[in-house]
Amino acid sequence: MPDLVVDGSGKLCVQLLIELRGHVRQAGPGAVIHLIATDPAAPVDLPAWCHLTGHTYLGPVPGAEPPTYALRVAGAAKETDDARPWHVA
Repeated sequence: MPDLVVDGSGKLCVQLLIELRGHVRQAGPGAVIHLIATDPAAPVDLPAWCHLTGHTYLGPVPGAEPPTYALRVAGAAKETDDARPWHVA
């Protein structure tokens, strides 16, 4: 069961990641976040962003519709730039 569900339906991954940054900060270490993402790039971008920041990508949520992906918030994650989520701050 997720601690938080973020609905990013209809948003591009860059928009999702900017929004996700704030949710990650609020959720705190160890929290599981489910991100609803309809951008076709999400299955590639989300694991890459988790790798960059240190969060744990848990993968797609089985049977979820619309597509939903899970991640676990890391305690010592790297911050990214506010407007450019692909750049470490």
